[in-house]
Amino acid sequence: MAGPLGVSVAAVAFFLLGLSVSSEAQTPTPAPAPISVPCALRSNTSCADCLQNVTCLWCITTQQCIDYPVRNILPPSSVCPLADARWGVCLVNFQILIITMSVLVGVIIIAILICCFCCCKCERVGNKREDAKVERQTRARKARQKVKRTEMQLRHDEIRQKYGLAKDNPYSRMDNH
Repeated sequence: MAGPLGVSVAAVAFFLLGLSVSSEAQTPTPAPAPISVPCALRSNTSCADCLQNVTCLWCITTQQCIDYPVRNILPPSSVCPLADARWGVCLVNFQILIITMSVLVGVIIIAILICCFCCCKCERVGNKREDAKVERQTRARKARQKVKRTEMQLRHDEIRQKYGLAKDNPYSRMDNH
């Protein structure tokens, strides 16, 4: 059946059906949550299978998947030697992880100390510059004060000379009285 525009009802229905199917295909349905299999049941499989659960620890030598001993920071060697223990990633063992993290932390601490040292040194250099500038200004001010004092002394001496109050002899006033 064709409509007024020459489009059949079947074509419109097919078009609408295609839109609904394509929109459903674009929105993925959430995957069901994986069922948590106990770590012991994943033993003798593979490291990747064991480490799908973050609470599991894989020991290469024994091919055992065990629960991570959460009471200890590092798994004790009785459970699995550090060089053979894997957690999170199959490629990295605990021994390499500890060494790498220690080196990174050391580098970060040294970098922070160097930054603090440089900042303090730069601050001291800035203070030394400022102190030198203040010292130069103080010396210049004292020199100007000394020149003014000398000029004032000369003027006073001229006035004393003019009125006969010269300071040739400090005891001259006493003699005159």
